[in-house]
Amino acid sequence: MPKVNCIVVTPEKTALEQPCDFLALPLFDGEIGIAGDHSPMIGRLGYGEMRIKENGEQLRFYVDGGFVQVADNVVAVITNRAIPAAELDTNTIESQLAEARSQPSNSPELMESRDRSIAQARAQLRVAGRQ
Repeated sequence: MPKVNCIVVTPEKTALEQPCDFLALPLFDGEIGIAGDHSPMIGRLGYGEMRIKENGEQLRFYVDGGFVQVADNVVAVITNRAIPAAELDTNTIESQLAEARSQPSNSPELMESRDRSIAQARAQLRVAGRQ
């Protein structure tokens, strides 16, 4: 089976560019696995774990929403943040979660912002907990 070239781009930099055998991504409404010769698609990313398998090794990242495009064995991931799982600090994330829970939510906009911050922190904790 052909390899897939995975490119992960954040606003600051190209976080990753490498061939891989398989990758799994968190979509807004589930998870998707992508291997060689996957049909073309565009999807909206959720918050969660991106797993990349190459020659029996696995890389894990937290991705923070965005989009994925698959075409011609190239997977382009455009996300706000791509943090290697090993760099996630559970103490910092738990502090962020507590702060997010204490945010005011007396308007629809503030409630949406609070809920997004809580979802992001919980997703980071899930990824950090799998180490």
